[in-house]
Amino acid sequence: MLVQPSHRSTRVILVALAAAVALLVTAMLPARTEAAPKGPKSVRFATFNASLNRFNAGDLANDLSTRNDAQAAAVAEIIQRARPDVLLINEFDYDPAAVELFRDNYLEVGHNDAEPIDYPYHFIDESNTGIPSECGADPCDFNNDGVLGGPDDAYGFGFFPGQFGMLVLSRYPIDHDAVRTFQTFLWADMPGAMLPDDPATPEPADWYSDEELEVFRLSSKSHWDVPIDIGGTTVHFLVSHPTPPVFDGPEDRNGTRNFDEIRFWADYVTPRAGRYIYDDEGVPGGLKSGSKFVIAGDQNSDPLDGDSIPGSIQQLLENPRVNAKVTPDSEGAVEASRLQSGANLTHQSDPRYDTADFSDTAPGNLRADYVLPSRNLRIRGAAVFWPVQASPLFSLTGVFPFPSSDHRLVWVDAHVPGAERGH
Repeated sequence: MLVQPSHRSTRVILVALAAAVALLVTAMLPARTEAAPKGPKSVRFATFNASLNRFNAGDLANDLSTRNDAQAAAVAEIIQRARPDVLLINEFDYDPAAVELFRDNYLEVGHNDAEPIDYPYHFIDESNTGIPSECGADPCDFNNDGVLGGPDDAYGFGFFPGQFGMLVLSRYPIDHDAVRTFQTFLWADMPGAMLPDDPATPEPADWYSDEELEVFRLSSKSHWDVPIDIGGTTVHFLVSHPTPPVFDGPEDRNGTRNFDEIRFWADYVTPRAGRYIYDDEGVPGGLKSGSKFVIAGDQNSDPLDGDSIPGSIQQLLENPRVNAKVTPDSEGAVEASRLQSGANLTHQSDPRYDTADFSDTAPGNLRADYVLPSRNLRIRGAAVFWPVQASPLFSLTGVFPFPSSDHRLVWVDAHVPGAERGH
C-alpha cells in the first residue's frame, strides 16, 4: 500500500532534489568564466591573445569572409560568453577589412546559443611586425647573423607587415582624435634603456650598432593610448603586446626589450617619469596626473616563472598608480596545471592566476595576460575564461592543438562613473 507523504516530508524531498540539481548544474559550468552581472556603473575591460594571425598577408580576411572558420567561431563564442565592453585582441593581423568581416560573420552571429555581441566602435592601426628595417640602403642586421632581411631583422618579428597585430573593440565611443600611438618611438630614447650587450666584446650594451640604434623602435608591435568615452568619463585604454623574452641568445635582446616595453607604460602613467616619451605625431609627455586608465595586453611576463627578466611585470603590478589588488583567476588553470604537471610542478606562482597554456614542458603555464586599472577605478570583479574539463564550455579552450588559442581571455569589471549612460 502506498502512503501519501506529509506536506513537510514533501517539502524536504523537493528541497533535496533542488539542491542536487543545483550541484549538478554547478559542476557542469566553468568556475567564474560565465559573464557575471557587472552592476550599475561597471565596465568590463578584457584582453585576449586570440591567435588570429595567419602566415600570409590577406589570409585572415579570406578566412573570415565566410562563417566556416572553426577557430574564429570559437574565439567569437568566448567573447560572447565573457561579454566584455572594451576588448583588446592581440595577434589579429593588421587588415581593416578583416575587422568588419570578424564582426559581421562571427561576433554578430550567435554560436551554440551564445548571444551575439555588437561592437560599434573599433581602433586598428599599423604594427611594427614584419616592417623591413632600414640601415641606409640596406636592411639592418638586428640578430647579427650576417644575413640581411627576413622576419628577425624587421622592426618587430613578422613575415609580413602587420602580422601579429592588435585590435581594440568597444561598445563605448572611441575618441579617435585623441588616440596616441607610439609605433616609431626609439628604444635608445628611453633614459636608462636596458639595451642588450654583446657578450663577445668588452664594450657594454653594444649588441646593436650606433646606426641600428638610430632606427630601432622600442615597440615590437605598437603601444596605443585609446581614450574611451564612457558616459562622459574618459578611460585611457593603454594596450600593447611586448615581445616574448625568448628566441634569442645570451645577449637576451628579446628579454631586455620585453622589460623596457613593459616599463614604457609604467613611465607613461607616472607623472614626470614619462616626460621623455613622444608619440608618432611628435607630441611629448605621458598621461596627465589623475587620468583614469586601464593597461591591457599580453605582456609575456609572469611575476615569478618563465624567462622574462626578474622584476619585468612588477614594474606595473607594484606601480603606485596601478590597481592590482584583485587578480583574475580560474579553476581551469588550476586543473590544467595539476593534470599536465611537468614543468608546472616547479612553478612559484599560484597556478590559478595562469592565463596561457604552454603545457608541461618549459616554461609551463604562465600568467602572461593582464588587465590593470588605475588606482582611481575600483575593481568589482575579475576572472580568466578557462573552463574546467567537466564544463560544457571546455571545448572552446580545450587542449593542444587548441580550438581557439593557447591564451585565455582575461577580464576585469571596473566601476566607471557614467557607465550606464555610455551606450
